[in-house]
Amino acid sequence: MLYLRQIQEGIDFIEAHLESDIEPAEVARAAGMSQWHFQRIFKALTNETLKTYIRSRRFAKALEQLTSTRLSVLDIALAAGYETQESFTRAFRDCFRITPSQYRKMGNRSLFVRKIRFDQSYLAHLHHNISLAPDILEHRAMRMVGLPTDYYGVDSEKNNLGKRLPPLWAQFMVRVGEIANRVPGTCYGVVAPAGPDTEKLLYLACIEVKSPGTVPPGMVTMEIPASTYARFTHRGPAQNVDATVNYVYSSWLLSASHTHTLGPDLEIYGAQYHPTSDDSVMQYAIPIAHS
Repeated sequence: MLYLRQIQEGIDFIEAHLESDIEPAEVARAAGMSQWHFQRIFKALTNETLKTYIRSRRFAKALEQLTSTRLSVLDIALAAGYETQESFTRAFRDCFRITPSQYRKMGNRSLFVRKIRFDQSYLAHLHHNISLAPDILEHRAMRMVGLPTDYYGVDSEKNNLGKRLPPLWAQFMVRVGEIANRVPGTCYGVVAPAGPDTEKLLYLACIEVKSPGTVPPGMVTMEIPASTYARFTHRGPAQNVDATVNYVYSSWLLSASHTHTLGPDLEIYGAQYHPTSDDSVMQYAIPIAHS
């Protein structure tokens, strides 16, 4: 359960630095993971973004201070990361429908947001009815050609996946015939972090090519190294694939005897894929190594 321990180390780092500016990259480093993989697993486990959790923990500490200390609202606001009492009060009211001063008078602790502790029983509680097993397969190196973009995924508050990827695929499918030496029958979506300390992702809508050729304008080449993959089958419309990805990261990966290599994930669109049909079949594959 290495990933569970690492996520908990990230949570512990947040708890120890609630009165400081906390960057997601710092949390991920404390956990010994890349930022994207930490945020991906965290979002899959909790169904909230890392930044939302940090805000909730700061509010939790502020709530506790309002009812158990004589600190001024201004001091509590500054410790929670707000520049002014007014901005803290505005955010507090938006969240709880009352002001900090009103909450202090109530002495009500029912709003307290508790620290999460991840363990096997908590994980089983989240995913008690899932028994999805992937195919484990060795895959040769591949050369891809396609259209790139960057975007923010569902684990980010800046999530713009819906605005970036569908238009990219629409543009790519119109132009796929321009690609020389392509291997017909299967298209791929390649997903990779843009860097170790960013939540931005790189995406390539692409097809495999047999050998180098002239790359069409606006397209790029990407080399995918030979890897062992855990390949999961997703049935139904592609826009629901995030539910499958959440299972991969929050249940299977945490309980398996494998670790993610930090290489790119692959969306695999073969002959059984249809963009809107409930009978559509695609695969999502992650590169793995034995832990």
